[in-house]
Amino acid sequence: MPTAEAASTSSRPTPPASLPTTLGALMASGWKSKTVSQELRANATAKIASGDPIVTGVMGYDQSVIPQLETAILAGHDVILLGERGQAKTRLIRSMVDLLDEWIPVISGSEINDDPANPVSRYALNLIAEHGDDTPIAWLHREDRYGEKLATPDTSIADLIGEVDPIKVAEGRYLSDELTVHYGMVPRVNRGIFAINELPDLAERIQVGLLNVLEERDIQIRGHRIRLPLDIVLVASANPEDYTNRGRIITPLKDRFGAQIRTHYPREVGLEVDIIRQEANLDRTNYDIRIPAFMEEIVAEFSQLARRSTAINQRSGVSVRLTVANFESVVANAIRRSLRTGDKVVVPRISDLAAMVPSTQGKIEIEALEDGREDELVAQLAAMATLQVFRRRVVLEESAELVDSITEDIVIHAGDDLAAEAYLAVLADLPAFEPPTRSIAGEEATPEEMAAALEFLLEGLHLTKRLNKDAAGARALYRQRRR
Repeated sequence: MPTAEAASTSSRPTPPASLPTTLGALMASGWKSKTVSQELRANATAKIASGDPIVTGVMGYDQSVIPQLETAILAGHDVILLGERGQAKTRLIRSMVDLLDEWIPVISGSEINDDPANPVSRYALNLIAEHGDDTPIAWLHREDRYGEKLATPDTSIADLIGEVDPIKVAEGRYLSDELTVHYGMVPRVNRGIFAINELPDLAERIQVGLLNVLEERDIQIRGHRIRLPLDIVLVASANPEDYTNRGRIITPLKDRFGAQIRTHYPREVGLEVDIIRQEANLDRTNYDIRIPAFMEEIVAEFSQLARRSTAINQRSGVSVRLTVANFESVVANAIRRSLRTGDKVVVPRISDLAAMVPSTQGKIEIEALEDGREDELVAQLAAMATLQVFRRRVVLEESAELVDSITEDIVIHAGDDLAAEAYLAVLADLPAFEPPTRSIAGEEATPEEMAAALEFLLEGLHLTKRLNKDAAGARALYRQRRR
């Protein structure tokens, strides 16, 4: 059985056999060297001209962030993305790798991906001097031309730029010998894209170390007289609160970025729903899961309302990851119910929204609330989201007659532990509720979908002050409103 390492290696792209393998053959093939910025510009130009997106897997930025990123790439700029957490900054950066050429030649064995036409390291220069046109050439895939570092206060110059390797010194090399240097992450991504997430978290002295990389495109290591011109496009991300107000970024480094692009959260509920559908991890193999559109919208609306709530610290943001996690929790709760009740189809209901409490806590920072009241805030936001969606989706022409059909002696039970048959029994006892419930669920709705639609209808009537509701946890009793 192959090891995990062997399996990983075998899955990596392999260069076509027709590519040159020596320096002489490479130069004879007509290959021309390009900088990383030239690669990005050329490939972005082709995509823009053909109408294809320059990045994939990122939604909601077509009219805002993407045009600015296209401009920055065409201008050959290093980029800083400013935005709160959960705005797909890292995904956006990683997707830029697809704008690199699929394969580029490097001097075989070079730690910093030396360009065969413009070698810069002592290793590559010595190898070419020794072998000339027979110098071996390797081919590097674009996936291997991306480096990323999460900035932390303990990040060192050695991590990013490099350090003298004491083992190499012990082997007999002089400290002044460039070959004693152990390169850091930045030079090892030479001829590629390097990303630094949360840039302001770097200590100021480390930020100073990046100045040469951005401005002079070279590195300095412990005073060595090494000028190592690197070909790197640097992309960074930061929270705007840290980047602009707290002074945690040194001005000279801030000035080196050619483009500063502001990201944002989804501005529409529909877009947040699209992100849910793309990102949510649902086990559709073992379960027949059917998601009512109104439930998707309620979970998305919850996040939209949270981003406007004064009870939530907006400086830390309300991540799109919250939306996805809440949706997964709601569906998981519906699965749990189906396993207990024997329902054949998994359909989330309003009562499943209570499952959002644990998935919300920890993803938001609540202000001006006592400890232990987070569940109350979640319940309030869920009710507001349900009301908004109910008003958008449901029009009851004869709501008075519908409510009047619930006499004083009728109490409707709802909860996340009730089987679908319990809701069908309610519809049998209250035939006036069947048409609007069917209208919400659809003509071909399953019993489970009818149950979810009825619960949505009952909750909407309560939130619009046409029914009373007594709630205890995920259980609820709906009854005639006292007049």
